[in-house]
Amino acid sequence: MNELQLKYGCNPNQKPSRVYMEDGSDLPITVLNGRPGYINLLDALNGWQLVKELKAATGQVAATSFKHVSPAGAAIGLPLSEVEAKIYWVDDLGELTPMAAAYARARGADRMSSFGDFISLSDTCDACTARLIAREVSDGVIAPAYTEEALEILKGKKKGNYCVLQIDPSYVPAPIEKKQVYGVTFEQGRNELVIDDALFANIVTENKDLPKAARDDMAIALITLKYTQSNSVCFVKGGQAIGIGAGQQSRIHCTRLAGSKADNWYLRQCPKVLNLPFKAGIRRADRDNAIDLYIGEDYMDVLADGKWENLFTEKPSVFTREEKRAWLDGNQDVTLGSDAFFPFGDNIERAFKSGVKYVAQPGGSVRDDNVIEACNSHDMVMCFTGIRLFHH
Repeated sequence: MNELQLKYGCNPNQKPSRVYMEDGSDLPITVLNGRPGYINLLDALNGWQLVKELKAATGQVAATSFKHVSPAGAAIGLPLSEVEAKIYWVDDLGELTPMAAAYARARGADRMSSFGDFISLSDTCDACTARLIAREVSDGVIAPAYTEEALEILKGKKKGNYCVLQIDPSYVPAPIEKKQVYGVTFEQGRNELVIDDALFANIVTENKDLPKAARDDMAIALITLKYTQSNSVCFVKGGQAIGIGAGQQSRIHCTRLAGSKADNWYLRQCPKVLNLPFKAGIRRADRDNAIDLYIGEDYMDVLADGKWENLFTEKPSVFTREEKRAWLDGNQDVTLGSDAFFPFGDNIERAFKSGVKYVAQPGGSVRDDNVIEACNSHDMVMCFTGIRLFHH
């Protein structure tokens, strides 16, 4: 099949809509269940590239959670700690397979943004991963293969309408890619840049101690950014993105957005948040929303009289700014990647507040010296990759 008719394009009024192969060859995807939409396929094809490259760079299975053509999370399949399993709402599933652990991490880092996601998996979707997916609000999944049990589980989701796509892992796209805007055709060479340790050799700070785990996290950050709408910044720790700032016009706004998401990820691990006295039967999405409000500036939206009673068995105390800052000071050894150079040291100062120790960015700003000085003042390690990773 070299063509797939779609219900509509980005919006219901944009008809007709289809995806097809211009050269007449078969599409590299097979629809196993459901009916994908235009944006679903954009997410699926971008997400597949991301996880395929993460697997190649780290040797670990990988997963990503996409929303509106940018990743909400991306991760490799490392085991979860007890705390991570709890904040990702998978502590009742027992030991997870590496593929399931990768998706739990990708989904769990920013559960607010991942709500209604499209999932991409680097390897076969097993039953453990399918059971995790089955209970989340999601639009679909793409993977190179599915076990028979996993496929049956997924086919039962969304009243049988859950979108399940299979990608041909041997598919190699043409080296030149095209897109149209306002009737004008754009053409460029595909971004075939391989992200590996060689990109991190040019360390420009006084501190040049870059351990293997940090290099892996740098690779995860830059591969994630390669498929994130620019401008973009990505915070990574322990094999997973913990904060992604996408599509911002200002670099500092990217850093603030990604940093605030990384802060929320870490605040959710505080015992005061872990032990919130939720009433029985509160749905995961409602818990996510309540936690997001509780740890933010709008905490009275869930703590005001007449509101907390709907969520909690007893009224929680306020999570004060001082308490939050004290807890966040424990977040260390975070890696930061940027898709283009940092024009000012203010990005580094903001990153430091979220525990950043390692930085990967292209370099090339007229104020590189200022940025390097900011890193040195905090004993950070910064690499200049010399490579920009804009994605539009």
